[in-house]
Amino acid sequence: MADSEHSSTNEALENPQEVTKEEPELEFSDDEEALTIRMYNLVGERWTLIAGRIPGRTAEEIEKYWNSRYSTSQ
Repeated sequence: MADSEHSSTNEALENPQEVTKEEPELEFSDDEEALTIRMYNLVGERWTLIAGRIPGRTAEEIEKYWNSRYSTSQ
């Protein structure tokens, strides 16, 4: 009985991607998305400048949102 419990623990450690949780998807309002698109067209990937125009958003959030929605590498 102890062996079966030990075995399941080892399986979880061998496959950490199955144990990790996905990060929640970022929610942007229509206005935030439109402003992000306009700013990106003006200044490119200068996420800090774009974040300065959207109250409450960080450069990291905007970059992550952009890459999840508009990345051409997928």
